Formats: sequence, structure tokens, C-alpha cells
Amino acid sequence: MITRRAFVTSLGCTALASTLSKQLFAGTTKYASSEQPAWLMPDEAIPHSRTWLSFVAKPMVWGKRHAYALQDTLGKLAKTIAKYEPVTVIVNKEDLALAKQKCGDLVEFMVAPLDDFWIRDHGAVFVKNSETKKLAAVDFNFNGWGNKQYHNNDKQIARKMAANQNIELINTPLILEGGALEVDGEGTAIITESCVLNKNRNPSMTKAQCEAHLKITLGIEKVIWLPGIKGKDITDGHTDFYARFTHPGRVVIHMVHDRSSYEYELTRKHKRILEQATDAKGRKLKLITMDEPEKLREDFLNDDFAAGYVNFYVANKVIIAPEFGDSIADEQAYRILQAEYPNHTIEMLNIDPIAAGGGGIHCSTMQQPVV
Repeated sequence: MITRRAFVTSLGCTALASTLSKQLFAGTTKYASSEQPAWLMPDEAIPHSRTWLSFVAKPMVWGKRHAYALQDTLGKLAKTIAKYEPVTVIVNKEDLALAKQKCGDLVEFMVAPLDDFWIRDHGAVFVKNSETKKLAAVDFNFNGWGNKQYHNNDKQIARKMAANQNIELINTPLILEGGALEVDGEGTAIITESCVLNKNRNPSMTKAQCEAHLKITLGIEKVIWLPGIKGKDITDGHTDFYARFTHPGRVVIHMVHDRSSYEYELTRKHKRILEQATDAKGRKLKLITMDEPEKLREDFLNDDFAAGYVNFYVANKVIIAPEFGDSIADEQAYRILQAEYPNHTIEMLNIDPIAAGGGGIHCSTMQQPVV
């Protein structure tokens, strides 16, 4: 099977993506400023008006067997969420009939050209005006995770989502992905330096400048910076695989116990930083550890396989979480999530074809809060 990295390299897309990224900032784009209305990115757990997914899995990128399994898995994910809230699936025109077959009758569809299905990263990040409660969409200038993948179509999805919902589009000079952002809805964000401060996204941006832009666009008053790690996966270490708010002041963290893994010391470093951190309200954080599974199914196991429970998704009255076939670790994750969200149903899905691409359920979804 051609890996995503090999496919990108074979097309020579890095140079193309770099050109496209430069073109993005040419001209007279107007960015949000401190003189404009105050925006806030809400907590994922507040009521949603819908969930967004992207449905695309090209055999030439993933290989036939993996692509077909991905299509089934994305359809299963859409069907599961649609039991609890409206779902809009973005799909290429040529895949619309297939998407309807896989995703079921409860979802809506938006036809638009797509390159890949990681909507958390290429899609709009929704924010609310703290005074009028109006909704807007932030375009964080997706550049293929630092020009690692062709993204000419995906970089336009945020704008198209805003147009579909007839809401304001907020521009920013920051380049980042939604998976790099974890917020508590009260002004605190957890972000990995390896992603957002990477020279392949924001080469001349300081922490202070980044924080200033995040305050304007997302209402972030306090950033807790985790080091993350560069170059080990296509995202350069997204936050939503390492640490997630379950409630303001409460954070679940990914923990690796295999001493041979590069994440063994990394996850401990993250834990030490979070143990010493306070949020925007001055509260110390309560940490809950979610251990990685030790046993994995062999069907789609590869070097990119993302095995972790922190990448769950919070929808209306339900938590959609992965299960990996490790009965002990799966059960522990279930108990933790049920304790953190006692009023939610916990639905655990086999998403191995998604995990084999280096991501998870959270990476494949984007919430739109109720106005």
C-alpha cells in the first residue's frame, strides 16, 4: 500500500503546497482585530447544531482494501453520530452516491472537492460572539500539516462551510489545524509547540504573537504549551491525541508505558507540565490518565497506527470513543469516560482503518455549536 507520505512525495506536492500557501497570503486579506467583536471557541460539550464530517478515501492514496474499509468506517461514524444530532457530510461529487449508501438516510450532504477526510484539521473552527451569541467560522489556513500533503481543495473547506451556514468567516494570519487546539470554553487552551510554532506553519511567529491572535479569534486568555514532538507523525504532534478537557479544570491525558516508545518520556513530560499548570481562572488542573492499549488487532496495524483513547468526540448526549480490542484498556477507557460524562451514552467503535492513517474519531469530526 502507498502510504500517505509516499504518495505526497511521489507527486512532488511539497513544492506545490508551498506555492499555494504563499498565494493564500497574497493580496488584501483582512484579519480579525481587537477592535472587532469578542469571539469565543466554546467547549466541545455544549449543545451542537450539527457535526461535520468529510467523506473521501481514495484507493490510489490508501490502497483498495484500506480505502474500502475507511469508507465503511466513515459511514459507520456518520450513522452513529446521526442518532444523536444532525450530521453534514462533505463529499466529492463523484462519491455522493457512495456516501449516501454508506452514511445512511439521516445525514445531509454538502458537495465540494476534497483531498482527504481529516475535517478537524482542514475544516472551519466555529466560534460564538460573547455579546450577540452570533456564530462565525475561523479559517486557520490549512497548509497540509506543514506542506506534507496536497491540500488545494482542503484549504478551501473552511470558507465553504461558512458559506453553507451563511455565517461570517474570520481570517487570521495563523496557520494551524483544529487538532492542535484544545479549549475549555472559558478562555484556556492547551497547544503543542511542535505543531503551531513549527517553522513549517508559522516560521516567524513568537509565542506572544500567537497568543495574541488566539485571543482575538478564539477568546483564549491562557495558553498551556506542551512541547509535543516534530516529525514523528504527519501532524507534528497534535494536542487532541495527548490532552483533552472533559470539563473546565479537568483534563484527560494520554499515557504510554512502553519504554521503547518515543512517547514514553514525552507523555510524562506533558503530565509534569499540566500538573504545574493553572487555567485562565487560576485553577489547578485535575488530571485523569488514559493508558494506551497494549494489544491491537493486526488487520490494519502499521507504523502510523494511532492507538489512544484521548481522541474521542463529544456530541449531544453521547461520547464516541475508539475501542482497539484490548479488553482491559478498552474497559478502563469506558469507565473513565462514563465517570467524566455521567449524563452521556458511551459508544465505542472499531475505527482501526482511521487509526491506521494516524488519526482518530476526533480528527474525523468537527462540532458546530448551537447559536
